[in-house]
Amino acid sequence: MTDEKLDQILKQALAPEIDDNEIRVRRKARKGKMKKLNKIGKSVAAAVAAAIIGIGGLGYFNPVLAAKIPLIGRIFEKIEDDITYSGDYADKGDVLTNEDSEGNLDTQEYSTSDKGITLTASEVYCDGYSVFLTVNIKEDDAEFTHIPEHYTGMHVADSQTAAGFYINGTWSVDGNSSEWLENNFEGEVIDDHTFVGMMKINLTEKYEGNGELSLNVTGLGYDDDRMLDSEDITASHWTDGSWNIVLPFEVNGADVKTIEVGETKGNITLHDVVVSPYQVVVHATTPGKQRELTEDRREKLLSENPDLTDEEMFEILGWSYEPCQTIVFNQDGEMLYSDIEMAGWAGFAVQGKEISTLHIFIFDNLDDWARMEDEGMNSSVADKAVIATEIRVE
Repeated sequence: MTDEKLDQILKQALAPEIDDNEIRVRRKARKGKMKKLNKIGKSVAAAVAAAIIGIGGLGYFNPVLAAKIPLIGRIFEKIEDDITYSGDYADKGDVLTNEDSEGNLDTQEYSTSDKGITLTASEVYCDGYSVFLTVNIKEDDAEFTHIPEHYTGMHVADSQTAAGFYINGTWSVDGNSSEWLENNFEGEVIDDHTFVGMMKINLTEKYEGNGELSLNVTGLGYDDDRMLDSEDITASHWTDGSWNIVLPFEVNGADVKTIEVGETKGNITLHDVVVSPYQVVVHATTPGKQRELTEDRREKLLSENPDLTDEEMFEILGWSYEPCQTIVFNQDGEMLYSDIEMAGWAGFAVQGKEISTLHIFIFDNLDDWARMEDEGMNSSVADKAVIATEIRVE
């Protein structure tokens, strides 16, 4: 890349006319997918992706250099500053697989290959409510350096971005009924053939002790920044296959607090709030607005359109799918990054923020929720929240 070209990319990427509201990724708008183009123009997204990939990162465009740096067993350390659930993972996760400077693994037990793609599980951490798993994805014929990056911080000035890798399949714990993988790997491209990232799987209920996580991956894919002019670039590189791993994990309850609330107003009940080193989870329900998709019905809908989310399936079936609209602030009025909200569960990334008090607002009106997200904790619509409560964490 020439200096002139780099300067042009940087000017586009840092264009002053693009404000935070345009570039900030709203997970609710994305419906759980990495549709990073919803909030920014395609040319700006391309510029940002090219600038980030072209000038930063360990071993980019130098496969020889990357091969000499052990990554497997140290992926948390590599990506912990840029992923959505960022933070210091030192001494938190358990190492499943190590790698030496020649790329040799100390065990093949947690590595699986199919269709020319090798997926190796690296480290695992569980706070009792979610499993955080790091992986290394290797493909000899890939062009991973063309994976665009999406924003994972609250503001563009945070300079927090990560590349994304799509995944399909199922997961289960201890042989229980399987759940669909509605997750993505977030992380970093090391070179054309190597991606390292983390996936967070939300457990269906609080877990204690030791367990086994079974991953049955049936598809892997990624976007391509050379296809930004296409109407839909989602997973333009997709491979169907079979990658199956059984991974041990142990709940690490250090610094994890569950605060019982039990507050009901209107038709919303705030049950409890969980605070762990990397996430805040708000458990709340809206009675009478949740229905379960059977596996047969889900498979039929996905056979017609494999990209459907649960929300979209509910819409097709004419069912109500109305999770509460939740916003959380800490004691300093800093809004926590909202990553996922579904019936009964709202997840927020801590991202290194200090948390001694939480201010939780739950709305039954999407417009009010969106206005408060824009205006902050002192928004004029604060009094329209069905539940507004302050919770002491310490």
